[in-house]
Amino acid sequence: MFELLATDPSSSARRGRLTTPHGVVETPIFMPVGTQATVKAVHPDELRSLGAQIILSNTYHLWVRPGTEIIKEAGGLHKFMNWDRPILTDSGGYQVFSLAKLRKIKEEGCYFNNHVDGTPMFLGPETAMEIQATLGSDIAMLFDECTPWPCTHDEAKKSMELTLRWAQRCRDWVDQNRPQTGGGAQLHFPIVQGSTFQDLRERCARELVAMDFPGYAVGGLSVGEPEADMMRIAEWTCPILPANKPRYAMGLGTPPQMVELIARGIDMFDCVLPTRLARNGTAYTHEGMMNLRNAKYAKDFSPLAEDTHPMCQGFSRAYIRHLINTQEVLGLRLISLHNLHFYASLASRARLAIEQGSFAEFRAEVISRYQTRSEPTDP
Repeated sequence: MFELLATDPSSSARRGRLTTPHGVVETPIFMPVGTQATVKAVHPDELRSLGAQIILSNTYHLWVRPGTEIIKEAGGLHKFMNWDRPILTDSGGYQVFSLAKLRKIKEEGCYFNNHVDGTPMFLGPETAMEIQATLGSDIAMLFDECTPWPCTHDEAKKSMELTLRWAQRCRDWVDQNRPQTGGGAQLHFPIVQGSTFQDLRERCARELVAMDFPGYAVGGLSVGEPEADMMRIAEWTCPILPANKPRYAMGLGTPPQMVELIARGIDMFDCVLPTRLARNGTAYTHEGMMNLRNAKYAKDFSPLAEDTHPMCQGFSRAYIRHLINTQEVLGLRLISLHNLHFYASLASRARLAIEQGSFAEFRAEVISRYQTRSEPTDP
């Protein structure tokens, strides 16, 4: 299921291989985000061409629209979206946390109104697992409570303990319903919570490891906490998680964050930034983030970058800037493809560096050359 192929002597970076029902995933890996059964503005063939091995879709959003019955009738999520490679679905817990204006969290689950039309809804551990079984994803995340930041130790402890109880209920539902759902091959990952408190993170990790899942996620790393806390959480958690199982940092991150978390033992990442920033005209390069709306690119006829997606070759920065400023769809498509190619390439370079024993040099190069902030937009 997960094979550890190489480790880095200078850090905790790992090179692995995860086998899923729809194919093999080489780690470290970046997963493009296809929230509503599509990576925005990108065709599945284009995803394959840039080296996407696995994508992420969203349980909550697909439950609301188009609904699980339609996806079930289509033959499952893979057939519905014409994607034949692995899919990871999150549980919907983060969307309840971030989108529901009014919500009540109780032992049985979450009561809230959906963000589309305000319809009252309920999502709990059993519901989340049932939806994901119907979707037929390769990796299904267990339902958790996403702890806000900042919070007190008592608040984080209460939330973490609820997540642990919900994890057991998710496990129980899966065990009881495997024959009916045919979900024997689906992998289930729990989520380590505990906010920025070391004792809670370590306790949550230990108790989830004792439940023996095929992989583990570290949650609550992108809810506003300082980057230093993000790194400390990984440092506390990863040594407790089994070496022979994959580790997934949810919702992260910038290129330097990815490299630093790989160095701390994380294997899997997802992030909306490549396509979200593309829609604002921002491109990732090995030198930093390039805001193509800026006037200095108006007569810059050089390529977007030396290393870019094949479909972006032949287009200049000036031309792409023109497309963005005139709100032409081709502009956001080209930058989306380029940014996703950049993230896929970054993960590929990390894998190669770990294999060749040169990860320390790769890490230093990325951190030293990369600017974590984009260029400001000209007034």
